[in-house]
Amino acid sequence: MNIIEVKNLKKSYHDGETDTKALDGVSFSVRRGEFLAIMGPSGSGKSTLLHVLGMLDDPTSGKFIFDGKDIGSYSRDELAALRNRKVGFVFQAFNLLPRTSVLENAKLPLVYSDVPENEWDERAKKVVEAVGLGHRMNHQPSELSGGEKQRLAIARSLINNPDIIFADEPTGNLDSKSGKNVMSILQKLNEEEGRTIVLITHETSTAEHAERIIRLMDGIIESDQLVKNRMSINAEYVK
Repeated sequence: MNIIEVKNLKKSYHDGETDTKALDGVSFSVRRGEFLAIMGPSGSGKSTLLHVLGMLDDPTSGKFIFDGKDIGSYSRDELAALRNRKVGFVFQAFNLLPRTSVLENAKLPLVYSDVPENEWDERAKKVVEAVGLGHRMNHQPSELSGGEKQRLAIARSLINNPDIIFADEPTGNLDSKSGKNVMSILQKLNEEEGRTIVLITHETSTAEHAERIIRLMDGIIESDQLVKNRMSINAEYVK
């Protein structure tokens, strides 16, 4: 079953008399439980595509079906609720609250959820421990390494048990060892828990943790291929 289907998706930005096409007729689907990587150079449209798929931005035209329903039929409030309930995000810049503990950062999406407040701590502790940060529960982001910050961002993305996780250049600010550990966590979530993951990256070595790679160029899909030699889960993954 497909969780995402897009058909002839277009996105243009207008600046005075200039019309820039970021996406120019993109069509593909994402199976539930799939790990898809979207690659492309700067300006290829991959970040724009992520923002549209993550319901952070609207397409100019085309059809976007999420979990069997046309996104165009939702109101703004309904989209916000859907995004909070069914979508998790991991960003290159981490987007953590600086003077707030690891536990409180992980709990943040619950503020906008229907989860009873008396369950928040238990949920947050579970996802923080799942990414190997149980010993850092009361630390602040400034006391974490780059890899630990990204693991916390992954924990936060899992707090509402989303149907899909969007990871935007999750290894971009990390050294190679930390990057491999972060990708191992994402791959483990996909292979062992069946999480649907859409990864945005410009690095081939990172993309090869996925099972399928879509390459964009100038807002058009250049290729859509299965990964023949998928990277194995890193043995250094923190349990």
